[in-house]
Amino acid sequence: MNLVLTALALGFLGSFHCVGMCGPIALALPLNHHSWISKISGSLIYNSGRMFTYAMLGGAFGILGQSLVIAGYQQGVSITLGILILILVMLPNQTYSRYKITAFIYSYIGKLKQQLGLLFKKKSNSSLFFIGTLNGLLPCGLVYLGVAGAIASGSIIQGSLFMASFGVGTFPAMLTLSLLGNSMSVNIRNKINKAVPIFIVAMALLLILRGLNLGIPYVSPEMSTTKPVCHKCCHK
Repeated sequence: MNLVLTALALGFLGSFHCVGMCGPIALALPLNHHSWISKISGSLIYNSGRMFTYAMLGGAFGILGQSLVIAGYQQGVSITLGILILILVMLPNQTYSRYKITAFIYSYIGKLKQQLGLLFKKKSNSSLFFIGTLNGLLPCGLVYLGVAGAIASGSIIQGSLFMASFGVGTFPAMLTLSLLGNSMSVNIRNKINKAVPIFIVAMALLLILRGLNLGIPYVSPEMSTTKPVCHKCCHK
């Protein structure tokens, strides 16, 4: 539950960062502007597509986390992810551009933009949904953080829940943006963006505490450190 609440908070605060990154897509959606009902329903469909992608990503990486749990590596993975997140937060922006750390991630953006361009030419609910699903695949540091949380969850269900909660957190700001336009001032957005690293650090510390297996309810619950036993093998 603590990770889910963290995901909601991270999604909500991060959504104001998303306004700058994904705002042009939300503002250019092929919505029916002649009817508020159609406009609202279209925006809901688009944002549902984003949350669908987040939930699928969470489930996929939750499977990876589940396999690590079975192998007995959950504690180490949780601590490692937390430390990596702290390091990435502390690295100056110049480091990313100097060493081209994220260059390989952006190599496929062109194909995504091409597909998005084709969908924008269609004015249908299905195209709005698929615009949302592709939008959810665009490179984003906050989404990567959500993926880390999904892995640490150690479960396909918990991973999906974590990423879906992150998507729900982004919903209010992105829905407002697609309906009312970019009405929030840059000054307000900049102030909110300054709070995002605080929640990123909080999540990193939470992952580390979970991995330390301190037996503290909700914060560092005791994990099972024993590997599953194959009972069929025991009878051979």
